[in-house]
Parts: sequence; C-alpha cells; structure tokens
Amino acid sequence: MRIYLIGSLRNPEVPKVAALLREDGHIVFDDWHAVGPHADDHWRDYEKNRGRTMAQALEGHTATHTCEFDTEFLDKSDAVVLLMPAGNSGHLELGRSVGRRVPSFIVFPGGEPERWDMMYHYVTAVLYSVSDLRCALGGVQQDLTDKEGAEV
Repeated sequence: MRIYLIGSLRNPEVPKVAALLREDGHIVFDDWHAVGPHADDHWRDYEKNRGRTMAQALEGHTATHTCEFDTEFLDKSDAVVLLMPAGNSGHLELGRSVGRRVPSFIVFPGGEPERWDMMYHYVTAVLYSVSDLRCALGGVQQDLTDKEGAEV
C-alpha cells in the first residue's frame, strides 16, 4: 500500500515511523523530510531578503515546485498518516486527503493530547501509538485487497 507520511520537518520520529511502515511492506513517501528542520525558515529568510511578502513568495517557483511535488505523491496515496506533532502544512495536506476520501489517520505517539479538536472527527481514526497505526493500516490493506479481488 502507498502511504504518505505527513508530519513536521522538525519531528525526528518521521523517518523512524516510515522505516517501521516499510517493514510492514508499505511504500512510504517521506522524502519531503530530507530538506531538514529549517527549510521553511531558510525559504522565508531568502524571500524576505528579496523584498517579498509571504503572499508573493507563495507565487514563486520554490513554493509552486514544493506543492506540486507533495501533491503528486499525496494524490497517489492509498492512505495518509499525520504524525503529531505537526503544524499548519501537515493539517492542510491531511485535509486535502480527507476531502478525496483517502483513509486518513492522526497519530499522537505520546498518548491523548491535552488540547482536543472536534475537526479530527473527519479522519478515519485518531490513534495513540505507532503499534495501533500499524494494525489500522493492516485493515485498510485488507479492504483494498478485498476490493481488488471483487473487481476481477
């Protein structure tokens, strides 16, 4: 199954969770994490030095290319996982996937968060461990397999 792992550039757990999901036989897209924890800050500083506002910079080549890159893989995914903590970008990616009716999961590896959010109602499941995620993804994989078998 193709999984887009959403998270923060500053979350060092992203590659570890990706490795565990790969052990389960999934194809995991987490390549976005390779740019490092300060990529957004460097982009902001670069654009500010050019005299651009955030709104102007969002129309530039870097933002356009990055969004096209992420969208390509988001739209090819069989499931998405938002690994918390994550910020605005991750939630936007999750929302796009929920809108496309892709099985979508939020994982709070440290347990239930102090601050709750009703909009998480839209996701397939809110989970509190990577072990729970692995089980849930196994169920999605089985559903996909059953659908493919029924279409033959």
